[in-house]
Amino acid sequence: MHNSIPSDSGNNPVTTAPAGPDEPPSSGYGLRRNVLSPMETLAQSVSTMAPTTTPAATIPLVCALAGNATWLAYVLATIAVLLVAWCIGRYASYSASPGSLYTYAAMTLPPWLAATVAWSLLLAYVATGSSVIGGFYFYAGLLIQHGAGRAAAAVALATLVTGVSVWIAYRDVKISARLMLWVEAASLLVIVSLVTLLLVRHGMQWDWAQLRLRGSTGSGLRLGLVMALFSFCGFESATTMGSEARNPLRTIPRAVMLTAILGGVFFTICAYAEVLGFNTVGQDLGTSQAPMHVLANLSGVPVFGILIDVGALVSLFAGTLGCVTAAARVLLLMAHHGLAHSSLSSTHVRNETPGAAVMVTGLAALLPVAVLAGRGASGLDVYGWLGSLATYGFIVAYALVCIALPRHLRQRGVFHPSAVIIPALAGAAMLLALVGNLYPVPEGNYGKLPYIYLAYLAAGLLWYFLQGRRSQGTSFQG
Repeated sequence: MHNSIPSDSGNNPVTTAPAGPDEPPSSGYGLRRNVLSPMETLAQSVSTMAPTTTPAATIPLVCALAGNATWLAYVLATIAVLLVAWCIGRYASYSASPGSLYTYAAMTLPPWLAATVAWSLLLAYVATGSSVIGGFYFYAGLLIQHGAGRAAAAVALATLVTGVSVWIAYRDVKISARLMLWVEAASLLVIVSLVTLLLVRHGMQWDWAQLRLRGSTGSGLRLGLVMALFSFCGFESATTMGSEARNPLRTIPRAVMLTAILGGVFFTICAYAEVLGFNTVGQDLGTSQAPMHVLANLSGVPVFGILIDVGALVSLFAGTLGCVTAAARVLLLMAHHGLAHSSLSSTHVRNETPGAAVMVTGLAALLPVAVLAGRGASGLDVYGWLGSLATYGFIVAYALVCIALPRHLRQRGVFHPSAVIIPALAGAAMLLALVGNLYPVPEGNYGKLPYIYLAYLAAGLLWYFLQGRRSQGTSFQG
């Protein structure tokens, strides 16, 4: 079977040839081919997920909602993400392209739904980038305040981290991957050491307040679960490396599943240890502005608090780089298929990176942060607001791709009745998470986010219909 997708308006054909089970598509879209090792491919997913920021910034937010059920919220979130990872892995074992979930949706879904996935995924990566930029200027400000005794300009810090990330993503994807890998490894090592010391100092006793969910409520657990899912957002971004990874039809599914597993174990243990530590000292984790410093003092190694702040800072930088890298490749493929301006479909001749798309997505990630920071918004508020906005895009894209999987397997001739169960559970989990985001209606600025997402999606679909390029949803063959 041979399917073709529309050529772009330039000279770069986008017709793909049939591929065997271990063979990537013939079109590389101008990107460098077969340059990323399995570890470097894994680094893309890990860095976009930015796991170091979860213990410092996200777990306290989950605890404010779920209380002693925080660890359970992460267990349930891990199960939901593993279901989604299984579905994405099935797609990734047959198709490799820079379009990530958009490619998978376009194989099976009607064109307008494939466009919905494309625009949702682009927003998800860009808004996650904005979120981690906000986190970066918060932690950078803390360190500068601690070291120099004076406040730093938030807009300047946000511009700096974005500019450096864009420059690296523009220059070389391999340098980007290696840098992200070592940054995250060093940051995670410090946190794992702190958590281990905390658990050892507490002894072999269980925290029964947590295990019995003392004081927790069903509604608090539900809302905490939705927030816990944000910790995993971007875990699938290795799929955007389809043209650049070595042996992508094997390494990408493994990277996606391994990121979900390792992330789930790490987040659950950290959630349990953090709540345990704060229960021990009688403080409220949900209201703490510096939770890792409290835990470092409790563990008898105060210097770890500073080290983790530094680790969070560099992890947020790696997250910015990972989001720009992923978003640019999604935008590149969207431009090839008429969902974005054709000028964004080009790649740099020497660097073989989507240079124009990198600059556009970097600017798109920076602008909302610069506006909010200029109006005095806290970096943690920016992290929460734009991270929650990104969650809408991820959840919608995950749900649609999972729901479409059985039909895709039938088209491939590899369908088995049991393959209906996991996609149905994964799709249901994502839809329930979406409902949990919408009801009850969030308070304050969080209540405006669903309308921002819907307005953005309406604008994207309007562009799609006005372009009259409905053929971009023709199946991909990979």
